Amino acid sequence: MEKGKRASIVKYEVEITESAGKSLEKIPKRDRLKILEKIDTLEQDPVPAGSIKLKGYGEALYRIRSGDYRIVYSIKQDVLIVLIVEIGHRREIYR
Repeated sequence: MEKGKRASIVKYEVEITESAGKSLEKIPKRDRLKILEKIDTLEQDPVPAGSIKLKGYGEALYRIRSGDYRIVYSIKQDVLIVLIVEIGHRREIYR
């Protein structure tokens, strides 16, 4: 890269489905704030270290951890959107 030029940073828009938003509201505030911080990081890097691509679903879904909670999302590369489809406790999220 030439001196004085900056790399363009692609920023994704994060959207949360209505059902994921309702699940998020039920989570205790302390944990909810940590989850929101994790979601904010997806704007810069939709596949951060520690994210895992889930198998067995029709569309490509990923998950990241936030303590005992999991955030399940899809990435729409063509329109630069990260869609949060589910948020829940680790023992309930995959049911």
